[in-house]
Amino acid sequence: MEFTEFDEGGDERVLFVLGWGNRTDHENVRWLVEKLTDAGYVVDVGQIPLHISEFDREYLAPTQERYAATDPDRILSHSTGGLITAHLDADVPRVSLSPWWGLADEGSPLQRLLVALPTSRPIIPVPDDPDAIGDLVTERQLADGADYAAPAFLRTIVDAQERLPPIRADAVVFCSLQDRVVGVDAIGARTPAARTVLYDGGHEFFSSSGREETVEAVLAALAEGPDAVPTAPA
Repeated sequence: MEFTEFDEGGDERVLFVLGWGNRTDHENVRWLVEKLTDAGYVVDVGQIPLHISEFDREYLAPTQERYAATDPDRILSHSTGGLITAHLDADVPRVSLSPWWGLADEGSPLQRLLVALPTSRPIIPVPDDPDAIGDLVTERQLADGADYAAPAFLRTIVDAQERLPPIRADAVVFCSLQDRVVGVDAIGARTPAARTVLYDGGHEFFSSSGREETVEAVLAALAEGPDAVPTAPA
């Protein structure tokens, strides 16, 4: 994993773990990082490798080491980053953006067959669905993403999803019911409604046209935790 620090003189530190295929220098990722630094945070961005076969060794351990070395005040994550940080031994508030806590099509026979294949070679086609990411997705984002995933990668992801610890009481989760990339049902099954914030858009709120409104809610959740989540009318 690669970590990059963005420090514009902030008073508090955020560890921000990206999702699968996100890059620190992607335009839409940098947009969100700039919103965080403008809000007064030092942002430590973790970029994850695309192809792994051992979740704990290749994803969790480097993130745990970075957490221990930098002692952040908050944790922010997106997609696969939300799966990683859910396993993190860290006693700080967390905000998860569209966390990958379940496969979008985990019930399909084809999915189960592909995951069971005994190989770590990337041979499973990744769906070509730019609209699923968000209507502001860039050509560079699409070009930098993987065209294929390995069965060994999906197996270690499914294993990590199956042994998720209970969600923390100070955690807030953002998701879109239009998300076709991760399993929204898995998010709903794990997260109380009082700590869930819905937004309109694709898998990446920061690549969706409603992002200006959503980022204000994300910043509020980082600052205030579950108290920032709007209460539904009785």
